Amino acid sequence: MDTTVHASNKQKLVMVGNGMAGVRTLEELLRLAPDLYDITVFGAEPHPNYNRILLSPVLAGEQTLDEIVLNPYSWYEENGITLHVGHTVTEVDRVNRVVRAKNVDGNMTEASYDRLLLCTGSTPFILPVPGKDLEGVIAYRDIADTNAMIEAATQYKHAVVIGGGLLGLEAANGLMLRGMSVTVVHVMPTLMERQLDSVAGDLLRKSLEERGLTFLMGAQTQALVGSAEGGKSGRVKAIQFKDGTEVPADLVVMAVGIRPNTALAQSIRLHVDKGIVVTDTMQTVTDARIYSVGECAAHRGIAYGLVAPLFEQGKVAANHLAQYGIGRYQGSLTSTKLKVTGIDLFSAGNFMGGENTEEIVMSDPFGGVYKKLVIQDEKLVGACLYGDTVDGSWYFKLLRDGRSIADIRDKLMFGESNMGDVGHEGHSKAASMPDEAEVCGCNGVKKGAICKAIKDKGLFTIEEVRKHTKASASCGSCTGLVEQILMFAAGGDYSATPKTKAMCGCTDLGHAAVREAIRTPLPDGGKLLTIANVYQHLGWKTPNGCASCRPAINYYLISTWPKEAVDDPQSRFINERSHANIQKDGTYSVIPRMWGGETTADELRRIANAVDKYKIPTVKVTGGQRIDLLGVKKEDLKAVWQDIGMPSGHAYAKALRTVKTCVGSEWCRMGTQDSTQMGKDLERAMWRMYAPHKVKFAVSGCPRNCAEAGIKDVGIIGVDSGWEMYVAGNGGIKTEVAHFFTKLKTAEEVLEYTGAFCELYRQEGWYLERTVHYVNRVGLDYVKKRVLDDSEGRKALWEQLQFALDGEPDPWFDFKEAQVDVRQFDALAATSGATV
Repeated sequence: MDTTVHASNKQKLVMVGNGMAGVRTLEELLRLAPDLYDITVFGAEPHPNYNRILLSPVLAGEQTLDEIVLNPYSWYEENGITLHVGHTVTEVDRVNRVVRAKNVDGNMTEASYDRLLLCTGSTPFILPVPGKDLEGVIAYRDIADTNAMIEAATQYKHAVVIGGGLLGLEAANGLMLRGMSVTVVHVMPTLMERQLDSVAGDLLRKSLEERGLTFLMGAQTQALVGSAEGGKSGRVKAIQFKDGTEVPADLVVMAVGIRPNTALAQSIRLHVDKGIVVTDTMQTVTDARIYSVGECAAHRGIAYGLVAPLFEQGKVAANHLAQYGIGRYQGSLTSTKLKVTGIDLFSAGNFMGGENTEEIVMSDPFGGVYKKLVIQDEKLVGACLYGDTVDGSWYFKLLRDGRSIADIRDKLMFGESNMGDVGHEGHSKAASMPDEAEVCGCNGVKKGAICKAIKDKGLFTIEEVRKHTKASASCGSCTGLVEQILMFAAGGDYSATPKTKAMCGCTDLGHAAVREAIRTPLPDGGKLLTIANVYQHLGWKTPNGCASCRPAINYYLISTWPKEAVDDPQSRFINERSHANIQKDGTYSVIPRMWGGETTADELRRIANAVDKYKIPTVKVTGGQRIDLLGVKKEDLKAVWQDIGMPSGHAYAKALRTVKTCVGSEWCRMGTQDSTQMGKDLERAMWRMYAPHKVKFAVSGCPRNCAEAGIKDVGIIGVDSGWEMYVAGNGGIKTEVAHFFTKLKTAEEVLEYTGAFCELYRQEGWYLERTVHYVNRVGLDYVKKRVLDDSEGRKALWEQLQFALDGEPDPWFDFKEAQVDVRQFDALAATSGATV
């Protein structure tokens, strides 16, 4: 069937291949630039785009071919796409930019292009043994292969599957369920040896044997023996091994691997090495007009087979085809989360172990559970799970992040739910859960809702499930279970961790790419200075963004272009718009700034008078050495600020909150430095500093560290020779001890080094990323290189921060300059009759 659309003056895009990766690229392109191209698609198979991974359930009789179609013919027509199914592209004229294809009847069709997208996928590897061309010898790759197996099962009894990998085992299971006697032949001693160690592989084999499959391990195929029946070439009747033994076979399925399909690319002289070689923009290195995504593409020497990396490639290719030119594909970190005939498996990293590694193993053969964790230098470097894989995603995160597991080593084997947080319920078999079972407690999402979204919306990745259902989008403890449901409902492994995580659902770009785009001058020399400019320039999916990206973009603009980009108060959170912390009863908390925790009798009197005058119910001393007025009515905020007459403490903002100090050498017998004065100097220098997240300083006058400087974003400790500086501490939900940074001699140096560190964080930190996470992400060595080793760069950072802060208004008093919308207070005050 062809769907043909009349020509226009648009640019012409031709796609060769109609598979999952290519069509996902078109979906992304149509979202970004629906009117840019006339699109023509050539597909060798006589079908629209379908979910190839769900061929196994079709073979097993669990689903039909119609149910696995992802994009029906109507989708192509609705989007103005000319589709030629059953057409094999035989020639590409790169000089005249013309594609020529032939259908099964030998008729030729051609289409011209401005851009060409090669998505030729991969081809199954066929063992070069005598008899490989006999009737009844097939690969397992597409709908035709699946139909051939289904038909053979109605006529013949004996089947042999060559290959003990995932695809081979799924084929064997499907044929067995169709009533055939199935033997699996595997040359290696262990099933799925690339994904499982020998113990897990043996458990898998025994489980499948109990279901009725027969295995010949270590067997090497010599030839396929045929008969004269069934045609000139004869039909296969047996498989012969090198030791001379034979096994009857009416059907032989070869599932021994795939190879990137590069024949067309080679014929048109594109560079091929392990696949069609592409750049980070998914353009072929030979011809910038030609793009390639999917299993046929080789990016940095790797041709990916999992769906999720291929979809990431498609997003990047679409970004450039849409002429946004922002996306970069940097590869994907993958783990293996598989479901072989209903048995859950997971592996990642160096799960085989070896020299200089340790292994923690839990084995319960009777219960069908096996776990092996491989540790090296107190870090998790590999994991292999069989039967219970609910913690697979958590182990993969530990492995990917490279964090030390020394503090959780004794609980590591027992999973994330034993780490002290509210965890998952330990389900390991998602298929057995009823639809009404709650999966995500945070958002009240049930299994049935997740399955329905996966099926109705064609979801493939955990990120898509989060977006459409909110499952695992909050605390994340149910992520493993949601992934299992995804595997169960979608029929295969779609898992991968892209190196770049999208900012939010409005874009596929990560924080780093957005910050870089804002920082980079436009071709005409201009700058991105407004949120609307950013959204338009970067091709945001939703023109007005969302509650996640608007505050982030607003911060990136004002921190990148101070005094040029205009702060948008409506893109800040409610606390920052009201300049006070809203409490659970709707009243507000007011925390005035006290320099270094020091105050005066006059300030205390004004606070006390305001408490009495406005009937503020609670007054509390905070952990940051300030006074908190709790229960202030919103309509009283302006008057309270005016009456206490003290600067904003920014306790509500992503900004410098407090500088905690001890009394230091001025009063303390143990003090070696004047910590109170140092704290006041730091706070006065940086108190109007907005940042990716809240920032806290502390200054202690001696190594006894009474001000707890060791768990602050910047901690300064007085010593006999001057000061010690610590960075990236955190006293929040998970306490992180700050890193020793450097020794300093003078107060001036403390200001300069602290300011440089903070400005580096301001310029490079991602919105809502604390300093501890920023330093963990970029590495302490990098921060030292920028602040300690580069004196000119350090001074420049300090000057940039001072420039940004110079003239920054106090939002409690400079309403106009700080763009405070006073109507929010005045309207309430007028209604209540309050005196302002």
